[in-house]
Amino acid sequence: MADELTPETPEEEQPKKTHKQRKNGLYPGVSDELAESMRTGWADTELHGLEPIAQAGHTADRRAALSARFPGERLVVPAGRLKTRSNDTEYPFRASTEYAYLTGDQTENGVLVLEPTGAAGHTATIYLLPRSDRENGEFWLSGQGELWVGRRHSLTEAEQLLGIPASDVRELAQALTEAEGPVRCVRGHDSVIESALTDKVTKERDEELRVYLSEARAVKDAFEIGELQKAVDSTVRGFEDVVKVLDKAEATSERYIEGTFFLRARVEGNDVGYGSICAAGPHACTLHWVRNDGDVRSGDLLLLDAGVETHSLYTADVTRTLPINGTYTDIQRKIYDAVYASQEAGIAAVKPGAKFRDFHDASQHVLAEKLVEWGLLEGPVERVLELGLQRRWTLHGTGHMLGMDVHDCAAARTEAYVDGTLEPGMCLTVEPGLYFQADDLTVPQEYRGIGVRIEDDILVTEDGNRNLSAGLPRTSTEVEAWMARLKG
Repeated sequence: MADELTPETPEEEQPKKTHKQRKNGLYPGVSDELAESMRTGWADTELHGLEPIAQAGHTADRRAALSARFPGERLVVPAGRLKTRSNDTEYPFRASTEYAYLTGDQTENGVLVLEPTGAAGHTATIYLLPRSDRENGEFWLSGQGELWVGRRHSLTEAEQLLGIPASDVRELAQALTEAEGPVRCVRGHDSVIESALTDKVTKERDEELRVYLSEARAVKDAFEIGELQKAVDSTVRGFEDVVKVLDKAEATSERYIEGTFFLRARVEGNDVGYGSICAAGPHACTLHWVRNDGDVRSGDLLLLDAGVETHSLYTADVTRTLPINGTYTDIQRKIYDAVYASQEAGIAAVKPGAKFRDFHDASQHVLAEKLVEWGLLEGPVERVLELGLQRRWTLHGTGHMLGMDVHDCAAARTEAYVDGTLEPGMCLTVEPGLYFQADDLTVPQEYRGIGVRIEDDILVTEDGNRNLSAGLPRTSTEVEAWMARLKG
């Protein structure tokens, strides 16, 4: 990685005419002749006649709904800033979900501001970094200049793409400091913007804004459903990729599985939607096993929980538990089939008008029945469920909302989420599991170290539901046949 120059201050705050060098840089400075050379001789690269992004109409509708919810108030929604990974390297940027949901933009330092036009209505402006300045040299001297990290859209280009008037974000903090009237801000993404508003906002009012935006995402529009299906379809191909290279994973580690799926995510999408869980053997009993550094052994199970995130930031979330050698043992099949039966009951309970909790209760009832049937718990089943005794081996809830965040709508009110009612357009996971820890002395030896989860992404439809991830087999016999075909 090249390492010669670094900006004196962040360019979004105050572009400078001079840029100090990185300590231990190899060049002593910039001559006047070089500076003059770099200022001239560049072609005009402005893009013209750009078409709006695919979701522009939908984001306009979302902003209109937001405007109607908070009349007469200034609303500020930041994208966020680059986060340092170490020294002078940053993590890949991921815009805040609220900002991307309302704008379709994903660039760092962006801020959406809705200015009230009176008692009702707002004017939306998106504040962005303009193209880096060629006159003062920041385009080649700044660590975030175009020659270092790539070309940004001009403000005019951004307006065409997003359908929102665009202004220079470097002027926003001061303007917000001087602004009057009620303000709400989505917190936790941009400290500069929050500092400018420190005496104008309250935690309670800002939380109301965050909660509204979380609940607004519960019912997906047509664009969002299409993106979720796209994410799931890529995820299906990623699972197929993994099955084809399980022999290489056996020769290396779970990291080979992680890397294989990541390749599909980066080629067809933006990234993985969350850290892939590539849990072989007893690691499958650790719910969020993301170290992925264990052995992959024939005869064990692989619990693969992974999802591709699309370029528009919608993610899939799918789990399959696969026999590494292609065939389940008798005890593995017994546990797998129980989880499958539980998932079938859960999926059947997903329909408009049902309570959100219904699918969880249906799945848990089946798991409790199996645990009593196997002699691991003393019945009756109703007693087990009332006391939550099955949770020793099931641990987690049976599903969650899905969308731009893998655990979408997380800030929603309890009465609107887990105590709410399912509606067409909602998308959720159904993912029961059984996990018998390797050191659990309350179960027979043959159970220990086996973890099974089956997870699918379910869309609530007008007449029931649609399994977006039906492209992956679910029954134990279908999984074995599918793996055999892929392995040739």
